[in-house]
Amino acid sequence: MSGSGVGVSFRPGELEVRPDGTGNLLGSRCRACGAHFFPVREACAGCLSQDLETVAFSTEGILYTYTVVRQSIPAFEVPYILGYVDFPEGVRIMGQIAGIEPGDITIGMPMVLSIEPFGTDDDGNPLTGYRFRPRETN
Repeated sequence: MSGSGVGVSFRPGELEVRPDGTGNLLGSRCRACGAHFFPVREACAGCLSQDLETVAFSTEGILYTYTVVRQSIPAFEVPYILGYVDFPEGVRIMGQIAGIEPGDITIGMPMVLSIEPFGTDDDGNPLTGYRFRPRETN
């Protein structure tokens, strides 16, 4: 679904969405010690430096762990999968996993970031968010 219904990020400052529908998650990199964080931070949790820069993370990572949600509020269709994805920058980011059935997912699968429509805001403007999807293998 990338590229369709691109609008404003439903998590401003955490997601960079380009006009072509692609994007990156945004986080912080400490200039003092090199640690990375998600979401963007004001201070480094490692060395307490306040010299951080905003960086765009890679779009591919590895599934660290997941859970299948089978009960939720009525607004969310179940079952759905939530997982933590490890990125090369050393951050672990939680998000919904789409594009795979719960019985087919395995820890260690390569994942890619997917920028997708996530409904509308109170004024009817489209909102954009992210999910992770299994990377297609050739």
